[in-house]
Amino acid sequence: MSGSPSTDDAPAKNGAQSSRSGSGNTTSPLLSVRDLRTWFPIKAGLLRKTVGHVRAVDGVSFDIFAGKTMALVGESGCGKTTVGRSLLRLVEPDAGKVLFEGTDLLQLRADELRRTRQRLQMVFQDPMTSLDPRMRVRDILTEGMESFGIGANAKERTERVAHLLETVRLDPRHMHRYPHEFSGGQRQRIGVARALSVDPRLIVLDESVSALDVSIQAQILNLLGELQAELGLAYLFITHDLSVVRYLSDDVSVMYLGQIVEQSSTAELFEAPQHPYTRGLLASIPSADPKVRKLEAKVLGDVPSPAKPPPGCRFHTRCNEAFDRCPREMPDLYELAGRKTRCFLVEPDASSER
Repeated sequence: MSGSPSTDDAPAKNGAQSSRSGSGNTTSPLLSVRDLRTWFPIKAGLLRKTVGHVRAVDGVSFDIFAGKTMALVGESGCGKTTVGRSLLRLVEPDAGKVLFEGTDLLQLRADELRRTRQRLQMVFQDPMTSLDPRMRVRDILTEGMESFGIGANAKERTERVAHLLETVRLDPRHMHRYPHEFSGGQRQRIGVARALSVDPRLIVLDESVSALDVSIQAQILNLLGELQAELGLAYLFITHDLSVVRYLSDDVSVMYLGQIVEQSSTAELFEAPQHPYTRGLLASIPSADPKVRKLEAKVLGDVPSPAKPPPGCRFHTRCNEAFDRCPREMPDLYELAGRKTRCFLVEPDASSER
Protein backbone atom coordinates (compact mmCIF):
# COMPACT_ATOMS: atom_id res chain seq x y z
CA MET A 1 0.00 0.00 0.00
CA SER A 2 1.13 3.51 -0.65
CA GLY A 3 0.22 5.02 2.68
CA SER A 4 -1.55 4.44 5.97
CA PRO A 5 -5.23 5.06 6.69
CA SER A 6 -6.01 8.54 7.90
CA THR A 7 -6.55 8.89 11.61
CA ASP A 8 -9.84 10.59 10.71
CA ASP A 9 -11.00 7.40 8.99
CA ALA A 10 -9.73 4.73 11.36
CA PRO A 11 -9.59 5.07 15.14
CA ALA A 12 -6.26 4.31 16.81
CA LYS A 13 -6.40 1.84 19.69
CA ASN A 14 -4.18 2.11 22.74
CA GLY A 15 -3.16 -1.35 23.83
CA ALA A 16 -1.39 0.02 26.89
CA GLN A 17 -4.68 1.26 28.30
CA SER A 18 -6.45 -2.09 28.01
CA SER A 19 -6.84 -3.89 31.33
CA ARG A 20 -7.01 -7.24 29.52
CA SER A 21 -4.07 -6.66 27.19
CA GLY A 22 -0.46 -7.73 27.72
CA SER A 23 1.28 -10.16 30.03
CA GLY A 24 -0.13 -8.53 33.17
CA ASN A 25 -3.58 -9.91 32.31
CA THR A 26 -5.17 -11.80 35.19
CA THR A 27 -7.99 -13.39 33.16
CA SER A 28 -7.62 -16.55 31.11
CA PRO A 29 -6.90 -16.07 27.41
CA LEU A 30 -9.49 -17.11 24.86
CA LEU A 31 -6.69 -18.54 22.68
CA SER A 32 -3.34 -19.67 24.04
CA VAL A 33 -0.69 -20.88 21.58
CA ARG A 34 2.40 -22.59 22.96
CA ASP A 35 5.49 -23.70 21.03
CA LEU A 36 3.59 -24.14 17.77
CA ARG A 37 5.69 -25.76 15.08
CA THR A 38 4.73 -26.35 11.44
CA TRP A 39 7.45 -27.62 9.14
CA PHE A 40 6.94 -28.58 5.52
CA PRO A 41 9.05 -31.45 4.11
CA ILE A 42 11.31 -30.84 1.12
CA LYS A 43 11.29 -33.88 -1.13
CA ALA A 44 13.75 -34.69 -3.89
CA GLY A 45 14.84 -37.52 -6.14
CA LEU A 46 12.93 -40.24 -7.93
CA LEU A 47 11.70 -41.75 -4.66
CA ARG A 48 10.67 -38.34 -3.29
CA LYS A 49 12.71 -38.71 -0.14
CA THR A 50 12.59 -35.97 2.48
CA VAL A 51 15.88 -34.08 2.29
CA GLY A 52 15.04 -31.15 4.55
CA HIS A 53 12.25 -29.00 5.94
CA VAL A 54 10.88 -25.50 5.47
CA ARG A 55 10.63 -24.23 9.03
CA ALA A 56 7.60 -22.06 8.39
CA VAL A 57 6.55 -21.87 12.06
CA ASP A 58 9.23 -22.78 14.57
CA GLY A 59 8.16 -22.51 18.20
CA VAL A 60 5.59 -19.69 18.25
CA SER A 61 3.70 -18.75 21.44
CA PHE A 62 1.13 -16.01 22.15
CA ASP A 63 -2.21 -15.31 23.87
CA ILE A 64 -5.36 -13.59 22.64
CA PHE A 65 -8.02 -12.42 25.08
CA ALA A 66 -11.76 -12.17 24.52
CA GLY A 67 -12.77 -8.93 22.83
CA LYS A 68 -9.16 -8.02 21.97
CA THR A 69 -6.99 -7.94 18.86
CA MET A 70 -3.49 -9.27 18.46
CA ALA A 71 -1.64 -8.35 15.27
CA LEU A 72 0.85 -10.84 13.85
CA VAL A 73 3.29 -8.86 11.73
CA GLY A 74 6.22 -9.66 9.48
CA GLU A 75 7.55 -9.67 5.94
CA SER A 76 6.24 -12.07 3.30
CA GLY A 77 7.56 -15.55 3.96
CA CYS A 78 8.00 -15.12 7.73
CA GLY A 79 5.37 -17.79 8.50
CA LYS A 80 2.51 -15.62 9.79
CA THR A 81 -0.13 -16.98 7.37
CA THR A 82 0.95 -20.53 8.23
CA VAL A 83 0.35 -19.68 11.90
CA GLY A 84 -3.24 -18.68 11.11
CA ARG A 85 -3.89 -21.79 9.03
CA SER A 86 -2.25 -24.01 11.65
CA LEU A 87 -4.57 -22.72 14.38
CA LEU A 88 -7.59 -23.92 12.39
CA ARG A 89 -5.68 -27.02 11.22
CA LEU A 90 -6.11 -26.05 7.59
CA VAL A 91 -2.50 -27.21 7.63
CA GLU A 92 -1.48 -29.74 10.27
CA PRO A 93 1.12 -28.55 12.83
CA ASP A 94 3.92 -30.87 13.85
CA ALA A 95 4.06 -29.90 17.51
CA GLY A 96 2.79 -27.50 20.15
CA LYS A 97 -0.50 -26.64 21.81
CA VAL A 98 -3.39 -24.48 20.60
CA LEU A 99 -5.75 -24.01 23.55
CA PHE A 100 -9.05 -22.44 22.49
CA GLU A 101 -11.53 -21.95 25.34
CA GLY A 102 -9.34 -24.39 27.29
CA THR A 103 -9.44 -27.17 24.66
CA ASP A 104 -6.32 -28.19 22.73
CA LEU A 105 -7.39 -28.03 19.08
CA LEU A 106 -4.43 -30.14 18.00
CA GLN A 107 -5.78 -33.10 19.97
CA LEU A 108 -9.34 -33.04 18.57
CA ARG A 109 -10.78 -35.65 16.25
CA ALA A 110 -12.14 -34.45 12.89
CA ASP A 111 -15.76 -34.32 14.10
CA GLU A 112 -14.80 -32.45 17.30
CA LEU A 113 -12.68 -29.99 15.32
CA ARG A 114 -15.55 -29.31 12.92
CA ARG A 115 -17.83 -28.30 15.82
CA THR A 116 -15.12 -26.08 17.31
CA ARG A 117 -14.62 -24.24 14.01
CA GLN A 118 -18.03 -22.66 14.50
CA ARG A 119 -16.43 -20.46 17.16
CA LEU A 120 -13.14 -19.94 15.33
CA GLN A 121 -13.46 -18.48 11.82
CA MET A 122 -11.14 -17.04 9.16
CA VAL A 123 -11.36 -14.18 6.64
CA PHE A 124 -8.92 -14.62 3.76
CA GLN A 125 -6.87 -12.10 1.82
CA ASP A 126 -8.57 -12.49 -1.55
CA PRO A 127 -12.35 -12.80 -1.24
CA MET A 128 -12.70 -13.52 -4.96
CA THR A 129 -10.87 -16.82 -4.57
CA SER A 130 -12.40 -17.70 -1.18
CA LEU A 131 -16.02 -17.07 -2.26
CA ASP A 132 -17.49 -19.69 -4.60
CA PRO A 133 -18.24 -17.79 -7.86
CA ARG A 134 -21.07 -20.22 -8.68
CA MET A 135 -22.99 -19.44 -5.48
CA ARG A 136 -25.21 -16.47 -4.75
CA VAL A 137 -24.44 -14.44 -1.64
CA ARG A 138 -27.46 -15.82 0.18
CA ASP A 139 -26.24 -19.38 -0.35
CA ILE A 140 -22.69 -18.48 0.68
CA LEU A 141 -23.94 -17.05 3.97
CA THR A 142 -26.42 -19.84 4.74
CA GLU A 143 -23.95 -22.66 4.02
CA GLY A 144 -22.36 -22.44 7.47
CA MET A 145 -25.71 -21.91 9.18
CA GLU A 146 -27.09 -25.12 7.67
CA SER A 147 -23.94 -27.01 8.58
CA PHE A 148 -24.13 -25.97 12.26
CA GLY A 149 -27.92 -26.02 12.59
CA ILE A 150 -28.35 -22.26 12.95
CA GLY A 151 -31.89 -21.12 12.11
CA ALA A 152 -35.00 -23.30 12.30
CA ASN A 153 -35.77 -23.14 8.59
CA ALA A 154 -34.88 -21.45 5.29
CA LYS A 155 -37.01 -18.41 6.11
CA GLU A 156 -35.19 -17.76 9.38
CA ARG A 157 -31.82 -18.18 7.70
CA THR A 158 -32.76 -15.78 4.91
CA GLU A 159 -33.81 -13.21 7.52
CA ARG A 160 -30.47 -13.73 9.21
CA VAL A 161 -28.66 -13.18 5.89
CA ALA A 162 -30.46 -9.85 5.49
CA HIS A 163 -29.39 -8.83 8.99
CA LEU A 164 -25.78 -9.90 8.36
CA LEU A 165 -25.59 -7.86 5.16
CA GLU A 166 -26.95 -4.81 6.98
CA THR A 167 -24.39 -5.43 9.74
CA VAL A 168 -21.49 -5.24 7.26
CA ARG A 169 -23.08 -2.20 5.53
CA LEU A 170 -24.36 -3.96 2.38
CA ASP A 171 -27.83 -3.84 0.84
CA PRO A 172 -29.84 -6.96 1.80
CA ARG A 173 -31.64 -6.75 -1.54
CA HIS A 174 -28.38 -7.83 -3.18
CA MET A 175 -28.27 -11.25 -1.48
CA HIS A 176 -29.24 -12.95 -4.75
CA ARG A 177 -26.22 -11.57 -6.62
CA TYR A 178 -23.01 -13.47 -7.36
CA PRO A 179 -19.60 -12.43 -5.93
CA HIS A 180 -18.33 -11.03 -9.24
CA GLU A 181 -21.14 -8.43 -9.17
CA PHE A 182 -19.55 -6.72 -6.14
CA SER A 183 -16.44 -4.56 -5.77
CA GLY A 184 -13.35 -5.83 -3.94
CA GLY A 185 -14.27 -3.99 -0.75
CA GLN A 186 -17.84 -5.29 -0.90
CA ARG A 187 -16.61 -8.85 -1.41
CA GLN A 188 -14.43 -8.52 1.67
CA ARG A 189 -17.50 -7.40 3.62
CA ILE A 190 -19.24 -10.55 2.39
CA GLY A 191 -16.26 -12.54 3.67
CA VAL A 192 -16.68 -10.89 7.08
CA ALA A 193 -20.43 -11.61 7.00
CA ARG A 194 -19.74 -15.26 6.20
CA ALA A 195 -17.46 -15.52 9.24
CA LEU A 196 -20.10 -13.84 11.42
CA SER A 197 -22.87 -16.12 10.16
CA VAL A 198 -22.00 -18.91 12.62
CA ASP A 199 -21.53 -16.70 15.73
CA PRO A 200 -17.74 -17.05 16.23
CA ARG A 201 -15.78 -15.82 19.24
CA LEU A 202 -12.48 -15.35 17.40
CA ILE A 203 -11.80 -14.43 13.77
CA VAL A 204 -8.44 -14.87 12.04
CA LEU A 205 -8.02 -12.02 9.53
CA ASP A 206 -5.31 -13.03 7.05
CA GLU A 207 -4.09 -9.93 5.17
CA SER A 208 -7.78 -9.04 4.91
CA VAL A 209 -7.23 -5.39 3.91
CA SER A 210 -3.90 -5.60 2.06
CA ALA A 211 -5.46 -5.86 -1.43
CA LEU A 212 -7.74 -2.85 -0.90
CA ASP A 213 -7.05 0.79 -1.58
CA VAL A 214 -6.31 3.02 1.41
CA SER A 215 -9.77 4.59 1.76
CA ILE A 216 -11.47 1.18 1.57
CA GLN A 217 -8.96 -0.20 4.07
CA ALA A 218 -10.01 2.47 6.55
CA GLN A 219 -13.68 1.60 6.06
CA ILE A 220 -13.08 -2.11 6.67
CA LEU A 221 -10.93 -1.37 9.73
CA ASN A 222 -13.69 0.84 11.12
CA LEU A 223 -16.23 -1.91 10.47
CA LEU A 224 -14.08 -4.50 12.25
CA GLY A 225 -13.67 -2.17 15.22
CA GLU A 226 -17.42 -1.57 15.45
CA LEU A 227 -18.18 -5.29 15.21
CA GLN A 228 -15.66 -6.03 17.94
CA ALA A 229 -17.19 -3.45 20.26
CA GLU A 230 -20.73 -4.66 19.54
CA LEU A 231 -20.18 -8.43 19.55
CA GLY A 232 -17.14 -8.84 21.82
CA LEU A 233 -15.13 -10.55 19.09
CA ALA A 234 -11.45 -11.37 19.37
CA TYR A 235 -9.23 -10.99 16.30
CA LEU A 236 -5.91 -12.39 15.15
CA PHE A 237 -4.94 -9.74 12.59
CA ILE A 238 -2.25 -11.08 10.24
CA THR A 239 -0.48 -8.45 8.14
CA HIS A 240 2.85 -7.44 6.62
CA ASP A 241 1.92 -3.78 7.02
CA LEU A 242 2.60 -2.13 10.39
CA SER A 243 0.95 1.08 9.20
CA VAL A 244 -2.53 -0.43 9.67
CA VAL A 245 -1.78 -2.26 12.93
CA ARG A 246 -2.13 0.70 15.29
CA TYR A 247 -5.72 1.33 14.17
CA LEU A 248 -7.07 -2.05 15.25
CA SER A 249 -4.74 -4.03 17.51
CA ASP A 250 -4.23 -4.09 21.26
CA ASP A 251 -1.07 -6.19 21.13
CA VAL A 252 1.52 -7.02 18.47
CA SER A 253 3.70 -10.06 17.85
CA VAL A 254 6.46 -9.50 15.28
CA MET A 255 7.59 -12.60 13.35
CA TYR A 256 10.85 -13.26 11.54
CA LEU A 257 11.76 -16.56 9.85
CA GLY A 258 9.22 -18.63 11.77
CA GLN A 259 9.87 -17.14 15.22
CA ILE A 260 8.44 -14.36 17.35
CA VAL A 261 11.13 -11.68 17.83
CA GLU A 262 9.09 -9.10 19.76
CA GLN A 263 5.79 -8.97 21.65
CA SER A 264 4.27 -5.96 23.35
CA SER A 265 1.23 -3.74 23.51
CA THR A 266 0.66 -1.77 20.32
CA ALA A 267 1.24 1.55 22.05
CA GLU A 268 4.59 0.45 23.51
CA LEU A 269 5.77 -1.09 20.26
CA PHE A 270 5.21 2.09 18.26
CA GLU A 271 6.59 4.32 21.01
CA ALA A 272 9.78 2.34 21.75
CA PRO A 273 10.44 -0.74 19.58
CA GLN A 274 13.17 -2.93 21.08
CA HIS A 275 14.19 -5.43 18.40
CA PRO A 276 16.33 -4.14 15.50
CA TYR A 277 13.98 -5.87 13.05
CA THR A 278 10.94 -4.10 14.50
CA ARG A 279 12.74 -0.76 14.36
CA GLY A 280 13.57 -1.40 10.71
CA LEU A 281 9.95 -2.23 9.87
CA LEU A 282 8.71 0.92 11.61
CA ALA A 283 11.35 3.06 9.91
CA SER A 284 10.08 1.90 6.51
CA ILE A 285 6.53 3.19 7.10
CA PRO A 286 5.96 6.28 4.92
CA SER A 287 4.51 9.33 6.66
CA ALA A 288 3.67 12.79 5.40
CA ASP A 289 3.34 14.10 8.95
CA PRO A 290 6.49 16.05 9.95
CA LYS A 291 5.60 15.53 13.62
CA VAL A 292 6.05 11.77 13.33
CA ARG A 293 9.43 10.78 14.73
CA LYS A 294 11.39 8.91 12.07
CA LEU A 295 13.45 5.98 13.32
CA GLU A 296 17.00 5.74 12.06
CA ALA A 297 16.99 2.02 11.44
CA LYS A 298 17.41 -0.23 8.45
CA VAL A 299 16.85 -3.86 7.59
CA LEU A 300 19.67 -5.06 5.34
CA GLY A 301 19.47 -7.46 2.40
CA ASP A 302 16.86 -10.11 1.71
CA VAL A 303 15.08 -12.66 3.89
CA PRO A 304 17.08 -15.93 4.07
CA SER A 305 15.38 -19.18 3.12
CA PRO A 306 13.25 -20.73 5.90
CA ALA A 307 14.58 -24.06 4.63
CA LYS A 308 18.05 -23.05 5.80
CA PRO A 309 17.80 -20.32 8.44
CA PRO A 310 21.06 -18.71 9.61
CA PRO A 311 22.71 -20.17 12.73
CA GLY A 312 22.41 -18.30 16.00
CA CYS A 313 20.11 -15.31 15.87
CA ARG A 314 18.16 -15.68 12.64
CA PHE A 315 18.19 -11.94 12.04
CA HIS A 316 21.95 -11.40 12.41
CA THR A 317 22.64 -11.53 8.64
CA ARG A 318 20.45 -8.43 8.14
CA CYS A 319 21.13 -6.58 11.39
CA ASN A 320 23.40 -3.54 11.57
CA GLU A 321 23.68 -3.99 15.36
CA ALA A 322 24.91 -7.62 15.30
CA PHE A 323 28.07 -8.55 17.20
CA ASP A 324 30.21 -11.68 17.50
CA ARG A 325 27.81 -13.58 19.76
CA CYS A 326 24.85 -13.30 17.36
CA PRO A 327 25.93 -15.90 14.74
CA ARG A 328 26.86 -18.39 17.47
CA GLU A 329 23.87 -18.44 19.83
CA MET A 330 20.10 -18.25 19.55
CA PRO A 331 18.79 -15.54 21.91
CA ASP A 332 15.90 -16.38 24.20
CA LEU A 333 12.66 -14.42 24.11
CA TYR A 334 13.65 -12.20 27.05
CA GLU A 335 10.83 -10.65 29.09
CA LEU A 336 11.19 -7.25 30.72
CA ALA A 337 8.37 -5.08 32.08
CA GLY A 338 5.72 -7.11 30.30
CA ARG A 339 7.47 -6.99 26.92
CA LYS A 340 9.25 -9.86 25.19
CA THR A 341 12.19 -9.47 22.80
CA ARG A 342 14.40 -12.10 21.16
CA CYS A 343 17.64 -10.12 21.14
CA PHE A 344 20.87 -10.12 23.15
CA LEU A 345 20.69 -6.30 23.29
CA VAL A 346 17.87 -6.51 25.86
CA GLU A 347 19.34 -9.40 27.84
CA PRO A 348 20.27 -8.47 31.44
CA ASP A 349 23.86 -7.24 31.48
CA ALA A 350 23.88 -7.38 27.68
CA SER A 351 26.42 -4.57 27.45
CA SER A 352 28.98 -6.62 29.36
CA GLU A 353 28.56 -9.54 26.94
CA ARG A 354 29.48 -7.55 23.84
